[in-house]
Amino acid sequence: MFWNLTTTALLIAAALLFYWLWPKLAAALKRFDDANRARNESQLRDRRDHLAHFRHTIDVAEEQVEEIVEVYETDPRTATPVKRYVFEGVWYATRDEAEQVRAQKIGDIARGFYRDLPAALAARKGDDRLN
Repeated sequence: MFWNLTTTALLIAAALLFYWLWPKLAAALKRFDDANRARNESQLRDRRDHLAHFRHTIDVAEEQVEEIVEVYETDPRTATPVKRYVFEGVWYATRDEAEQVRAQKIGDIARGFYRDLPAALAARKGDDRLN
């Protein structure tokens, strides 16, 4: 009798927990499915695009560079709050200046990848696989 009562109570608690968590679980599964579908569509588009490799290189380089941070400070002359932009510890007056420096950094990383590519391919010369 005690075993059946415990099992039933645990089963009811599990069902209530599943009912309570179902919207969150369904949303997570939908996000996962949408991301998968977008990735598959992107791969199909990239097969037809001969410049896709450059776009992926820029994306990888962009992941390696930190974001621009907005910081509010007090202007020493007027004592009013002023928005500044910080990128890699350097303060910039406008977002455009910071974006230009960030874009230059991303370009340098991407160019470095292509500069090192011949040596990496030469090191794989004995390997006949493409992947």
